[in-house]
Amino acid sequence: MGRVNDLDTFRALLTPEGTGLLDSLRDYDPAQELAVATRLRRTYAPELVSAALAQARLRQRAVAKFGADDAYRMFFTPNGVEQSTRASVAAYRARVFTAQGVRSVADLCCGIGGDALALARAGIAVLAVDRDELTAEVARANAAALGLAELIEVRCADVTDVDTSGWDAVFVDPARRGGRGRVFDPEAYSPPLSWAIGAARKAPFAALKIAPGIPHESVPPEAEAEWISDGGDVKEAVLWFGGTRTPGAVRATLLPAEATLWTPAPLPAPPVGPVGRYLHEPDGAVIRAHLVAEIVTACDGRLIDETIAYVTSDEPYTSPFTTAYEITDELPFNMKKLKALLRERGVGILTVKKRGSAVEPEELRRKMKLQGRASATVFLTRVAGAPTMLIGRPVPQG
Repeated sequence: MGRVNDLDTFRALLTPEGTGLLDSLRDYDPAQELAVATRLRRTYAPELVSAALAQARLRQRAVAKFGADDAYRMFFTPNGVEQSTRASVAAYRARVFTAQGVRSVADLCCGIGGDALALARAGIAVLAVDRDELTAEVARANAAALGLAELIEVRCADVTDVDTSGWDAVFVDPARRGGRGRVFDPEAYSPPLSWAIGAARKAPFAALKIAPGIPHESVPPEAEAEWISDGGDVKEAVLWFGGTRTPGAVRATLLPAEATLWTPAPLPAPPVGPVGRYLHEPDGAVIRAHLVAEIVTACDGRLIDETIAYVTSDEPYTSPFTTAYEITDELPFNMKKLKALLRERGVGILTVKKRGSAVEPEELRRKMKLQGRASATVFLTRVAGAPTMLIGRPVPQG
């Protein structure tokens, strides 16, 4: 925001003058910022104009996560837009809490309040805690802006000092970014994952939001681990403690359908074999959850390579957890042969997918010099360790 850590400047945005200025910038074009700023500074203080323009840009970015109705009423910090939970994922998690009978949640490391807002909308009372004063002020402003202030108490404090014993459940979302960018070591989270696990163990029910790339060996045995994708993109993982969740179980959940693939214990490594008539591409949450073997079993199939998460079968199989393709050709990797085959079939629309290949899709399309009206999908991958091209077409779902 103008001066990002300037609490007084942010509070100026909450005044009638500040909110009116922000509302006027809803549809402004950032490419015209200099001209807009010059015009506005004739009426408003320069610091307020800078803060409002920065906030307007953040709101535009936040639409993808929060939707236009909420994003243009909310307030953000640069880190808050980047790290906050997508609204659809937060709403799903709030439904899990309510299904467990939870009526109050201590939201530790609440950030700008994305999860707290979803919990409150589900009728849950929330204690939202963040140690950064500006961030806590933004969370408080968001609760007020969306009419949820009566259900959300925002407290600026170190989460390690907060007594959560009076709350039905605990939710912890440790910061996973430092001064040098994304943090991959769970013990380098703020607070560390080990502290968050300790806090979860003390609560009747708890959830810890973690990065989807967390090593499975870092998951404590008493937690159920869930990987969540939204619209095909893996968004996060959650460790659930207590309630009706099963220790050691693994779950992949796909939004918006809320389809869930669950197992109390993942299957052993699946078999590997030749490419059949059909190829199945598991959703990223299924892959992250190490549940590809469950797909192999369900479709009576096999992997095409022991290191590649493509499943093949001889018979058709459809599932919300996979995208199916009918394979027409299997060729050793060779650009010239692929170009000749696509030209022969009049393919002008080519979808390129890769797993286990260094070739970039755009580079391949450029070299193919596509012409024609037909469409095809090419998979650049490995089959039994050998670089291979698989050509096919999507199988209609349902």
